[in-house]
Amino acid sequence: MTTVDLLHRVVGSEQDVFTVRHQARQLALRLGLSGHDQIRFAAALSEIGRRLLPEVGGLTVDFVLSSDDAATSDGTSGGNALSVRTSAAGPVSDDVVDAIGVTRRLVDTYEVDRSETGVVVTLTRSLPRAGPPSAADIESIRTEVTAMVAGTPLDELAEHNRQLLSTVELVQAHRDELLRVNAELSETNRGVMALYTELSTELEATNRGVVALYAELDQRTEQARAANEAKTRFLANVSHELRAPVTAIVGLVRLIRDPASDPLTTEQDDQLEFIDSSAHSLLGLVNDLLDLAKAESGKLEPTLEPVALADIFATLSGTMRAVPRSESTVLLVGEAAVPPLLTDPILLTQVLRNLVTNGLKFTPAGQVRLSASYDRGPDEVVLEVSDTGIGIPAEEQERVFEEFHQVRHPHRPAVTGTGLGLPYARRLALILGGNITLASEPGRGSTFTVRLPVGGPSIKDS
Repeated sequence: MTTVDLLHRVVGSEQDVFTVRHQARQLALRLGLSGHDQIRFAAALSEIGRRLLPEVGGLTVDFVLSSDDAATSDGTSGGNALSVRTSAAGPVSDDVVDAIGVTRRLVDTYEVDRSETGVVVTLTRSLPRAGPPSAADIESIRTEVTAMVAGTPLDELAEHNRQLLSTVELVQAHRDELLRVNAELSETNRGVMALYTELSTELEATNRGVVALYAELDQRTEQARAANEAKTRFLANVSHELRAPVTAIVGLVRLIRDPASDPLTTEQDDQLEFIDSSAHSLLGLVNDLLDLAKAESGKLEPTLEPVALADIFATLSGTMRAVPRSESTVLLVGEAAVPPLLTDPILLTQVLRNLVTNGLKFTPAGQVRLSASYDRGPDEVVLEVSDTGIGIPAEEQERVFEEFHQVRHPHRPAVTGTGLGLPYARRLALILGGNITLASEPGRGSTFTVRLPVGGPSIKDS
């Protein structure tokens, strides 16, 4: 911070106060302050001098220019300020100190240093941002201002009146602008309040609708849960009731066709063969319904044990010999490199058997391939059942896991089925902690992927 003394004055009369006031305004003018800021600065100094002079009989006034040499972020200097220090030697009453305090509103900083020997009042006003004046400019300003003297009291009164009128006009303009802004603000507030009221009403109505929607969803969810439980009970009950007579029919047919029974004609044997085939188909449907109902009821608990896929594949090889098939071949590969997994071997065998059987149904000629691999990242066994059959359209690929749904395909071979094999397989996979996904392209075949955790289903899965 650099300071430069501009002017020193001794005030001993009212006329000196006029002169100092005049010089203060001229200094402010030459240092770049605006007209109203000049008036404020000069008026503050005049008020201090007018109040202190009768108390002590004499004052000294010093004008100082201070410059901040530190550079700002934009590379310019910190700024300049004009200060005036008024010193009064002698006791000053509290009333006078309080009275001159009103000038603090006219300047940027106002400081009072009061002691037993007198009082020093310092006023500071920031100047417009610019570099500090040169030494030649300061000397020129000092010379011009020092030579200035105030006019007569009448001239000063006239000058005061002109400054007062100018200030009044400025205040009036500010007041008019403030009134205009207040009017705009009031209008804006009315609009905001109206909008707030409208939005509050809409929000309240929306909230009521959301509450009603949630209530309806809860009701529908409860109805769907009850309907699903009723469906499961119905499937279980109907399947159980159907199983006994169907089993009886199968047994009676076997008894009639027994070689120890009376011989049958060719026609009778053909009819019994038809009855036997139909009864076995119906029994298969009943068994599928019972299995699905048990899985949906949540009462199907897996019996977990360490299982080697080689044992599962061997079991599948044996059971697949009894499955009616087309000219397709079944290939079981890739189980050797897979670690044992904690699972239910019976349920896993049912999952894979259903998937392989499904592939055989829709692969008139070609290959159904079951392969296994190990995904080290998520620690999962990946089982893929792929076929070279007719494939499944994209819009049908998720629906194949719905109960009783069967894909309609113009080139589909004549096959039988209940539409329960794939839904049952997915439910079993979920019970085992995994899932089944499908990728297929019409005319190029399908791939069903089963992913199972090596460590068995978690508590949440089970």
